[in-house]
Amino acid sequence: MISTPGFLKLAAAGALVATAINPAPARADDGFPFGLELTLDASRQPGSKRIPSLEIGDAGEVILELWCKGGKGQFSVAGNTVIFVAGPMQDRSCPPARAQADDELVAALSEAATWKRQGDFVSLVGPRTLRFRINTN
Repeated sequence: MISTPGFLKLAAAGALVATAINPAPARADDGFPFGLELTLDASRQPGSKRIPSLEIGDAGEVILELWCKGGKGQFSVAGNTVIFVAGPMQDRSCPPARAQADDELVAALSEAATWKRQGDFVSLVGPRTLRFRINTN
């Protein structure tokens, strides 16, 4: 029997293999923000000017810039289902509180199972809902 986290990792791996086999762009007709940059709908952390952002490519590849760390990942989308797989993160000598916030954000992205879009906002929904604003400038 496969546990739920094990199943999600297996499903994510399958989705990545499918993406690698099918070189067509992952652009969805239902509004997932492929090819756009999003900023987390959150306040700045004390002592930091940064707010986490995701730059999502046409094939679902992601460049993450968090409160301190940065890295890459991959989104796979089918309908309103979403899978995010994080790649390695660059540590960048983060203060412990920011490093922990970054790790929690990556975990929440990885746990998201569905998404919805309302105007310029995209919500990734899992145990914790993450709301992002689509950068329109």
